Amino acid sequence: MRVDFPGYAGGFLWLCGWKISLPIRHFGKKYGNLSALPIILVIFADYYATYRPNAVRRRKKMTEETKEPLIGKTLEELRALARELGMPAFVGGQIARWLYVQHVKDINEMVNISKKHRELLAQRFTVGCHAPIDAQYSKDGTIKYLFPVYAGASKEKLRHEFVETVYIPDGDRATLCVSSQVGCKMNCLFCQTGKQGFEGSLTAADILNQVYALPEVDKLTNIVFMGQGEPMDNLDNVLRATEILTADYGWAWSPKRITVSSVGVRKKLRRFLDESDCHVAISLHSPIPEQRAQLMPAERGMGIEEVVKLLREYDFTHQRRLSFEYILFGGLNDTPTHARAIVRLLEGLECRVNLIRFHQIPDVPLRESDEERMEAFRDYLTHHGVFTTIRASRGQDIFAACGLLSTSKEIGEVREKQRHDA
Repeated sequence: MRVDFPGYAGGFLWLCGWKISLPIRHFGKKYGNLSALPIILVIFADYYATYRPNAVRRRKKMTEETKEPLIGKTLEELRALARELGMPAFVGGQIARWLYVQHVKDINEMVNISKKHRELLAQRFTVGCHAPIDAQYSKDGTIKYLFPVYAGASKEKLRHEFVETVYIPDGDRATLCVSSQVGCKMNCLFCQTGKQGFEGSLTAADILNQVYALPEVDKLTNIVFMGQGEPMDNLDNVLRATEILTADYGWAWSPKRITVSSVGVRKKLRRFLDESDCHVAISLHSPIPEQRAQLMPAERGMGIEEVVKLLREYDFTHQRRLSFEYILFGGLNDTPTHARAIVRLLEGLECRVNLIRFHQIPDVPLRESDEERMEAFRDYLTHHGVFTTIRASRGQDIFAACGLLSTSKEIGEVREKQRHDA
Protein backbone atom coordinates (compact mmCIF):
# COMPACT_ATOMS: atom_id res chain seq x y z
CA MET A 1 0.00 0.00 0.00
CA ARG A 2 1.28 3.47 -0.90
CA VAL A 3 0.33 6.63 1.02
CA ASP A 4 1.34 10.14 -0.16
CA PHE A 5 2.32 12.61 2.55
CA PRO A 6 3.92 16.07 2.80
CA GLY A 7 6.78 17.20 4.97
CA TYR A 8 9.85 15.70 6.59
CA ALA A 9 7.98 14.67 9.72
CA GLY A 10 5.69 12.46 7.72
CA GLY A 11 8.58 10.85 5.89
CA PHE A 12 10.43 10.13 9.09
CA LEU A 13 7.47 8.53 10.77
CA TRP A 14 6.63 6.59 7.60
CA LEU A 15 10.04 4.94 7.63
CA CYS A 16 9.87 4.34 11.35
CA GLY A 17 6.43 2.87 10.93
CA TRP A 18 7.52 0.28 8.41
CA LYS A 19 10.69 -0.39 10.37
CA ILE A 20 8.68 -1.44 13.39
CA SER A 21 5.90 -3.08 11.41
CA LEU A 22 7.33 -6.63 11.52
CA PRO A 23 7.71 -6.84 15.31
CA ILE A 24 4.29 -5.23 15.69
CA ARG A 25 2.75 -7.80 13.36
CA HIS A 26 4.47 -10.62 15.27
CA PHE A 27 3.11 -9.12 18.48
CA GLY A 28 -0.31 -8.83 16.87
CA LYS A 29 -0.51 -12.57 16.10
CA LYS A 30 -0.60 -13.19 19.80
CA TYR A 31 -2.52 -10.13 21.01
CA GLY A 32 -4.50 -9.00 18.01
CA ASN A 33 -3.99 -7.54 14.58
CA LEU A 34 -1.94 -4.32 14.78
CA SER A 35 -0.78 -4.26 11.18
CA ALA A 36 -2.61 -0.95 10.53
CA LEU A 37 -0.48 0.96 13.03
CA PRO A 38 2.09 2.18 10.46
CA ILE A 39 -0.68 3.72 8.38
CA ILE A 40 -2.14 5.39 11.49
CA LEU A 41 1.27 6.84 12.25
CA VAL A 42 1.56 8.19 8.70
CA ILE A 43 -1.87 9.81 8.87
CA PHE A 44 -0.91 11.49 12.15
CA ALA A 45 2.36 12.68 10.64
CA ASP A 46 0.55 14.03 7.61
CA TYR A 47 -1.83 16.02 9.81
CA TYR A 48 1.01 17.34 11.97
CA ALA A 49 3.12 18.42 9.01
CA THR A 50 0.19 20.11 7.26
CA TYR A 51 -1.65 21.93 10.03
CA ARG A 52 0.96 22.61 12.70
CA PRO A 53 2.73 25.34 10.64
CA ASN A 54 -0.63 27.01 10.02
CA ALA A 55 -1.34 27.07 13.74
CA VAL A 56 2.06 28.65 14.37
CA ARG A 57 1.38 31.27 11.72
CA ARG A 58 -2.00 32.06 13.28
CA ARG A 59 -0.42 32.60 16.67
CA LYS A 60 2.25 34.82 15.13
CA LYS A 61 -0.41 36.92 13.41
CA MET A 62 -2.34 37.45 16.61
CA THR A 63 0.85 38.47 18.36
CA GLU A 64 1.50 41.09 15.68
CA GLU A 65 -2.04 42.44 16.05
CA THR A 66 -1.72 42.83 19.79
CA LYS A 67 1.68 44.56 19.80
CA GLU A 68 1.67 48.23 20.70
CA PRO A 69 1.47 50.48 17.61
CA LEU A 70 4.08 53.15 16.93
CA ILE A 71 1.60 55.27 14.99
CA GLY A 72 0.04 57.76 17.38
CA LYS A 73 3.15 58.37 19.48
CA THR A 74 4.57 61.86 19.71
CA LEU A 75 8.23 62.69 19.13
CA GLU A 76 8.98 62.85 22.86
CA GLU A 77 7.28 59.50 23.42
CA LEU A 78 9.34 57.93 20.63
CA ARG A 79 12.55 59.35 22.12
CA ALA A 80 11.59 58.01 25.56
CA LEU A 81 10.82 54.64 23.98
CA ALA A 82 14.25 54.57 22.34
CA ARG A 83 16.01 55.33 25.63
CA GLU A 84 13.95 52.65 27.40
CA LEU A 85 15.18 50.07 24.90
CA GLY A 86 18.80 51.13 25.36
CA MET A 87 19.03 53.11 22.12
CA PRO A 88 20.27 56.69 21.64
CA ALA A 89 17.46 59.23 21.97
CA PHE A 90 17.97 60.40 18.38
CA VAL A 91 16.63 57.03 17.19
CA GLY A 92 13.22 58.30 18.31
CA GLY A 93 13.50 61.10 15.75
CA GLN A 94 14.46 58.57 13.09
CA ILE A 95 11.40 56.48 13.92
CA ALA A 96 9.17 59.57 13.72
CA ARG A 97 10.48 60.37 10.25
CA TRP A 98 9.96 56.81 9.03
CA LEU A 99 6.41 56.85 10.35
CA TYR A 100 5.09 60.30 9.53
CA VAL A 101 7.17 61.30 6.50
CA GLN A 102 8.03 58.01 4.79
CA HIS A 103 4.88 56.13 5.93
CA VAL A 104 6.61 52.75 6.20
CA LYS A 105 4.47 49.67 6.76
CA ASP A 106 7.03 47.55 8.62
CA ILE A 107 9.76 48.22 11.18
CA ASN A 108 12.31 46.45 8.96
CA GLU A 109 11.88 49.23 6.40
CA MET A 110 13.57 51.67 8.82
CA VAL A 111 16.92 50.96 7.20
CA ASN A 112 19.01 53.72 8.88
CA ILE A 113 18.30 52.07 12.25
CA SER A 114 20.61 49.15 13.08
CA LYS A 115 19.31 45.64 12.64
CA LYS A 116 19.78 45.00 16.37
CA HIS A 117 17.66 48.01 17.27
CA ARG A 118 14.99 47.12 14.70
CA GLU A 119 14.77 43.64 16.25
CA LEU A 120 14.37 45.16 19.71
CA LEU A 121 11.59 47.40 18.43
CA ALA A 122 9.81 44.55 16.66
CA GLN A 123 9.68 42.45 19.84
CA ARG A 124 7.23 44.87 21.48
CA PHE A 125 5.95 47.17 18.76
CA THR A 126 4.44 47.21 15.32
CA VAL A 127 3.99 50.14 12.95
CA GLY A 128 0.23 49.83 13.42
CA CYS A 129 -0.74 50.21 9.77
CA HIS A 130 -3.87 48.22 8.92
CA ALA A 131 -5.27 48.46 5.42
CA PRO A 132 -9.02 48.85 4.87
CA ILE A 133 -10.80 45.53 4.58
CA ASP A 134 -13.56 46.77 2.27
CA ALA A 135 -14.31 49.66 -0.08
CA GLN A 136 -17.46 50.91 -1.76
CA TYR A 137 -17.31 53.19 -4.79
CA SER A 138 -19.88 55.86 -5.57
CA LYS A 139 -20.78 56.97 -9.07
CA ASP A 140 -19.68 60.50 -8.06
CA GLY A 141 -16.12 59.34 -7.20
CA THR A 142 -16.60 59.11 -3.44
CA ILE A 143 -15.08 56.02 -1.79
CA LYS A 144 -16.20 54.62 1.57
CA TYR A 145 -13.58 52.49 3.32
CA LEU A 146 -14.09 50.06 6.17
CA PHE A 147 -11.14 50.04 8.57
CA PRO A 148 -10.52 47.48 11.32
CA VAL A 149 -9.87 48.66 14.86
CA TYR A 150 -6.80 47.06 16.42
CA ALA A 151 -4.93 49.57 18.51
CA GLY A 152 -7.34 49.43 21.40
CA ALA A 153 -7.13 45.66 21.63
CA SER A 154 -6.02 44.04 24.84
CA LYS A 155 -3.49 41.26 24.67
CA GLU A 156 -6.11 38.83 25.92
CA LYS A 157 -8.92 39.62 23.52
CA LEU A 158 -8.94 41.46 20.20
CA ARG A 159 -11.59 44.11 19.64
CA HIS A 160 -13.51 43.07 16.56
CA GLU A 161 -14.72 46.53 15.63
CA PHE A 162 -14.74 48.66 12.51
CA VAL A 163 -15.05 52.28 11.45
CA GLU A 164 -16.10 53.86 8.18
CA THR A 165 -14.00 56.52 6.52
CA VAL A 166 -15.06 58.50 3.45
CA TYR A 167 -12.70 59.80 0.76
CA ILE A 168 -14.22 62.67 -1.26
CA PRO A 169 -12.31 63.86 -4.36
CA ASP A 170 -13.44 67.15 -5.87
CA GLY A 171 -11.22 68.59 -8.60
CA ASP A 172 -7.94 69.75 -7.04
CA ARG A 173 -9.37 69.14 -3.57
CA ALA A 174 -9.54 65.76 -1.83
CA THR A 175 -11.15 65.53 1.61
CA LEU A 176 -11.08 62.63 4.04
CA CYS A 177 -13.93 62.31 6.52
CA VAL A 178 -12.49 60.39 9.49
CA SER A 179 -14.17 58.75 12.47
CA SER A 180 -13.22 59.27 16.11
CA GLN A 181 -15.44 56.60 17.71
CA VAL A 182 -17.17 53.33 16.89
CA GLY A 183 -20.79 54.40 17.11
CA CYS A 184 -21.80 57.49 19.08
CA LYS A 185 -23.34 58.45 22.42
CA MET A 186 -25.08 61.60 21.17
CA ASN A 187 -28.08 59.76 19.65
CA CYS A 188 -29.14 62.54 17.28
CA LEU A 189 -32.53 61.71 15.76
CA PHE A 190 -31.39 62.10 12.16
CA CYS A 191 -28.08 60.18 12.34
CA GLN A 192 -27.56 56.49 11.54
CA THR A 193 -24.38 56.36 13.63
CA GLY A 194 -26.37 57.33 16.72
CA LYS A 195 -28.83 54.51 16.05
CA GLN A 196 -25.88 52.10 16.16
CA GLY A 197 -25.18 52.99 19.77
CA PHE A 198 -21.76 53.48 21.31
CA GLU A 199 -19.11 50.77 20.89
CA GLY A 200 -15.98 52.60 22.03
CA SER A 201 -13.57 55.48 21.40
CA LEU A 202 -10.69 55.16 18.97
CA THR A 203 -7.09 55.55 20.03
CA ALA A 204 -4.94 58.13 18.28
CA ALA A 205 -3.40 55.20 16.38
CA ASP A 206 -6.80 54.08 15.10
CA ILE A 207 -7.68 57.65 14.10
CA LEU A 208 -4.39 58.20 12.29
CA ASN A 209 -4.50 54.80 10.61
CA GLN A 210 -7.47 56.02 8.56
CA VAL A 211 -5.05 58.52 7.02
CA TYR A 212 -1.89 56.40 7.17
CA ALA A 213 -3.34 53.37 5.39
CA LEU A 214 -5.53 55.28 2.94
CA PRO A 215 -4.67 54.25 -0.66
CA GLU A 216 -5.10 57.89 -1.76
CA VAL A 217 -3.13 59.41 1.12
CA ASP A 218 -0.78 61.31 -1.22
CA LYS A 219 -3.75 63.11 -2.82
CA LEU A 220 -5.29 64.41 0.41
CA THR A 221 -5.71 68.15 0.84
CA ASN A 222 -8.11 68.26 3.81
CA ILE A 223 -9.32 66.20 6.75
CA VAL A 224 -12.65 66.62 8.53
CA PHE A 225 -13.57 64.91 11.79
CA MET A 226 -17.17 64.40 10.71
CA GLY A 227 -17.35 60.62 10.52
CA GLN A 228 -18.60 58.30 13.22
CA GLY A 229 -18.60 59.63 16.77
CA GLU A 230 -18.44 62.93 18.64
CA PRO A 231 -14.81 64.20 18.57
CA MET A 232 -15.18 66.13 21.85
CA ASP A 233 -16.25 62.91 23.56
CA ASN A 234 -12.83 61.48 22.67
CA LEU A 235 -10.89 64.70 23.00
CA ASP A 236 -7.54 63.39 24.29
CA ASN A 237 -7.07 61.13 21.28
CA VAL A 238 -8.41 63.68 18.80
CA LEU A 239 -5.97 66.31 20.13
CA ARG A 240 -3.10 63.83 19.96
CA ALA A 241 -4.02 62.92 16.36
CA THR A 242 -4.29 66.55 15.25
CA GLU A 243 -1.02 67.38 17.00
CA ILE A 244 0.81 64.69 15.01
CA LEU A 245 -0.90 65.77 11.80
CA THR A 246 0.25 69.37 12.26
CA ALA A 247 3.62 68.95 14.06
CA ASP A 248 6.91 69.54 12.27
CA TYR A 249 8.01 66.00 13.14
CA GLY A 250 4.66 64.60 11.90
CA TRP A 251 2.71 65.28 8.73
CA ALA A 252 3.47 69.01 9.08
CA TRP A 253 0.04 70.00 7.83
CA SER A 254 -1.37 73.47 8.38
CA PRO A 255 -4.24 73.47 10.93
CA LYS A 256 -6.25 75.19 8.18
CA ARG A 257 -6.47 71.83 6.42
CA ILE A 258 -8.26 70.17 9.35
CA THR A 259 -11.81 70.74 10.62
CA VAL A 260 -13.18 69.20 13.81
CA SER A 261 -16.94 69.05 14.33
CA SER A 262 -18.95 68.97 17.54
CA VAL A 263 -22.48 69.12 18.86
CA GLY A 264 -21.10 71.13 21.78
CA VAL A 265 -19.78 69.27 24.83
CA ARG A 266 -19.39 71.26 28.05
CA LYS A 267 -15.74 71.98 29.03
CA LYS A 268 -14.40 69.80 26.20
CA LEU A 269 -15.20 72.38 23.53
CA ARG A 270 -13.40 75.14 25.45
CA ARG A 271 -10.37 72.93 25.93
CA PHE A 272 -10.27 72.15 22.22
CA LEU A 273 -10.50 75.83 21.33
CA ASP A 274 -7.63 76.59 23.74
CA GLU A 275 -5.31 73.77 22.69
CA SER A 276 -5.88 73.48 18.95
CA ASP A 277 -5.76 75.86 15.98
CA CYS A 278 -7.82 73.60 13.71
CA HIS A 279 -11.07 74.82 12.19
CA VAL A 280 -14.28 74.26 14.15
CA ALA A 281 -17.68 73.11 12.87
CA ILE A 282 -20.71 73.17 15.17
CA SER A 283 -23.80 71.05 14.53
CA LEU A 284 -26.65 73.57 14.76
CA HIS A 285 -29.73 72.05 13.01
CA SER A 286 -32.14 74.34 14.85
CA PRO A 287 -31.71 77.76 16.48
CA ILE A 288 -34.68 77.06 18.76
CA PRO A 289 -33.43 75.25 21.92
CA GLU A 290 -36.59 73.22 22.55
CA GLN A 291 -36.66 71.91 18.98
CA ARG A 292 -32.90 71.32 18.89
CA ALA A 293 -33.24 69.19 22.05
CA GLN A 294 -35.74 66.99 20.24
CA LEU A 295 -33.34 66.55 17.34
CA MET A 296 -30.16 66.47 19.43
CA PRO A 297 -30.34 65.36 23.09
CA ALA A 298 -26.91 66.99 23.64
CA GLU A 299 -28.72 70.35 23.66
CA ARG A 300 -29.75 69.58 27.26
CA GLY A 301 -26.09 69.29 28.29
CA MET A 302 -24.79 72.37 26.49
CA GLY A 303 -27.38 74.50 24.75
CA ILE A 304 -26.70 76.18 21.43
CA GLU A 305 -26.97 79.64 23.00
CA GLU A 306 -24.27 78.67 25.51
CA VAL A 307 -22.14 77.26 22.68
CA VAL A 308 -22.37 80.49 20.69
CA LYS A 309 -21.60 82.56 23.80
CA LEU A 310 -18.42 80.51 24.28
CA LEU A 311 -17.42 80.87 20.64
CA ARG A 312 -17.68 84.68 20.88
CA GLU A 313 -14.69 84.58 23.26
CA TYR A 314 -12.40 83.43 20.43
CA ASP A 315 -11.02 85.13 17.34
CA PHE A 316 -12.21 83.68 14.03
CA THR A 317 -11.29 86.67 11.90
CA HIS A 318 -7.89 85.44 10.70
CA GLN A 319 -6.62 81.94 9.95
CA ARG A 320 -9.08 79.91 11.98
CA ARG A 321 -12.55 79.32 10.52
CA LEU A 322 -15.83 78.72 12.32
CA SER A 323 -18.74 77.07 10.57
CA PHE A 324 -22.19 75.79 11.52
CA GLU A 325 -23.67 72.64 10.01
CA TYR A 326 -27.40 72.82 9.40
CA ILE A 327 -29.43 69.89 8.03
CA LEU A 328 -32.70 71.11 6.54
CA PHE A 329 -35.79 69.03 7.33
CA GLY A 330 -38.85 69.70 5.23
CA GLY A 331 -41.50 71.69 7.12
CA LEU A 332 -39.59 71.46 10.40
CA ASN A 333 -36.55 73.76 10.50
CA ASP A 334 -36.57 75.31 7.00
CA THR A 335 -39.05 78.11 7.67
CA PRO A 336 -38.52 81.91 7.61
CA THR A 337 -38.92 81.85 11.40
CA HIS A 338 -35.87 79.61 11.70
CA ALA A 339 -33.87 81.74 9.26
CA ARG A 340 -34.58 84.89 11.27
CA ALA A 341 -33.65 83.10 14.52
CA ILE A 342 -30.29 82.04 13.03
CA VAL A 343 -29.53 85.63 12.04
CA ARG A 344 -30.23 86.79 15.61
CA LEU A 345 -28.22 83.93 17.15
CA LEU A 346 -25.11 84.46 15.01
CA GLU A 347 -25.21 88.27 14.72
CA GLY A 348 -21.71 89.75 14.78
CA LEU A 349 -19.99 86.34 14.81
CA GLU A 350 -17.45 85.69 12.04
CA CYS A 351 -18.70 82.39 10.64
CA ARG A 352 -20.37 80.57 7.78
CA VAL A 353 -23.38 78.25 7.63
CA ASN A 354 -23.35 75.06 5.56
CA LEU A 355 -26.81 73.83 4.59
CA ILE A 356 -27.00 70.05 4.23
CA ARG A 357 -29.63 67.85 2.62
CA PHE A 358 -31.28 65.28 4.85
CA HIS A 359 -30.80 61.67 3.82
CA GLN A 360 -33.57 59.40 4.94
CA ILE A 361 -32.83 56.68 7.48
CA PRO A 362 -35.18 53.92 8.64
CA ASP A 363 -37.87 54.62 11.23
CA VAL A 364 -37.19 58.36 11.46
CA PRO A 365 -40.19 60.69 10.84
CA LEU A 366 -38.21 63.39 9.08
CA ARG A 367 -38.20 64.35 5.42
CA GLU A 368 -35.93 66.20 3.04
CA SER A 369 -36.46 69.90 2.33
CA ASP A 370 -37.00 70.71 -1.35
CA GLU A 371 -34.44 72.59 -3.44
CA GLU A 372 -36.50 75.78 -3.68
CA ARG A 373 -36.86 76.12 0.09
CA MET A 374 -33.15 75.40 0.59
CA GLU A 375 -32.18 78.13 -1.86
CA ALA A 376 -34.60 80.61 -0.28
CA PHE A 377 -33.20 79.79 3.16
CA ARG A 378 -29.64 80.31 1.90
CA ASP A 379 -30.48 83.60 0.21
CA TYR A 380 -32.18 85.01 3.32
CA LEU A 381 -29.19 84.24 5.55
CA THR A 382 -26.68 85.60 3.02
CA HIS A 383 -28.66 88.82 2.50
CA HIS A 384 -28.69 89.34 6.28
CA GLY A 385 -24.95 89.03 6.75
CA VAL A 386 -24.54 85.29 7.39
CA PHE A 387 -22.42 83.74 4.64
CA THR A 388 -24.23 80.54 3.66
CA THR A 389 -23.65 77.71 1.17
CA ILE A 390 -25.53 74.56 0.21
CA ARG A 391 -23.19 71.64 0.57
CA ALA A 392 -23.18 69.18 -2.31
CA SER A 393 -24.36 65.72 -1.26
CA ARG A 394 -21.69 63.09 -2.00
CA GLY A 395 -21.72 59.30 -1.80
CA GLN A 396 -25.41 58.89 -1.09
CA ASP A 397 -25.66 55.77 -3.30
CA ILE A 398 -23.14 53.96 -1.05
CA PHE A 399 -24.53 55.37 2.23
CA ALA A 400 -21.52 57.60 2.69
CA ALA A 401 -23.35 60.93 2.87
CA CYS A 402 -23.86 62.96 6.04
CA GLY A 403 -25.64 60.99 8.77
CA LEU A 404 -25.52 57.61 7.02
CA LEU A 405 -22.36 56.04 8.46
CA SER A 406 -22.82 52.88 10.53
CA THR A 407 -20.84 49.69 11.14
CA SER A 408 -23.43 47.90 13.24
CA LYS A 409 -23.96 45.32 10.47
CA GLU A 410 -20.25 44.44 10.29
CA ILE A 411 -19.88 44.27 14.07
CA GLY A 412 -22.96 42.04 14.31
CA GLU A 413 -21.61 39.67 11.66
CA VAL A 414 -18.26 39.30 13.46
CA ARG A 415 -19.90 38.66 16.82
CA GLU A 416 -22.24 36.10 15.31
CA LYS A 417 -19.21 34.32 13.86
CA GLN A 418 -17.52 34.41 17.28
CA ARG A 419 -20.57 32.81 18.91
CA HIS A 420 -20.68 30.16 16.19
CA ASP A 421 -16.96 29.35 16.53
CA ALA A 422 -17.29 29.10 20.30
